[in-house]
Amino acid sequence: MVKGGQCKTSPMTRSEIMRAVKSKNTKPERAVRRLLRQHKISYRSYGSLPGHPDIILKERKTVIRVMGCFWHKHACKNGNRLPKSNIEYWTKKIARNVERDRQNKRDLKRLGWRVIDAWECQLKKPNWDKRLLRKIHRP
Repeated sequence: MVKGGQCKTSPMTRSEIMRAVKSKNTKPERAVRRLLRQHKISYRSYGSLPGHPDIILKERKTVIRVMGCFWHKHACKNGNRLPKSNIEYWTKKIARNVERDRQNKRDLKRLGWRVIDAWECQLKKPNWDKRLLRKIHRP
């Protein structure tokens, strides 16, 4: 046990855990796609637009980026934490993600696309579906 009652994970085990983290077809993405299907909103997944947005609503000229709070530094408790080890590496990696997200959003807007960010933590709150649908239907 380490300070705070947490078990220390070996580097090999940590590496296996991190390799298992998916970047496509995540549980939050599947929840958003299920909502779109229920409301008969047509979409495409992973197009060739800047940043390869998770969901593309072509008829509405809108993209939905389903963002993991930790990986994209959301302003919630999960986005404001860092791992206890290798802090310098993670700080740089997440900063690169955030900068890439900003650039991709600028590029998408320049191309005339509306960008909706669906944060992982928000998809766990009650009525997340109604809030997302309002954003989608907003002109």
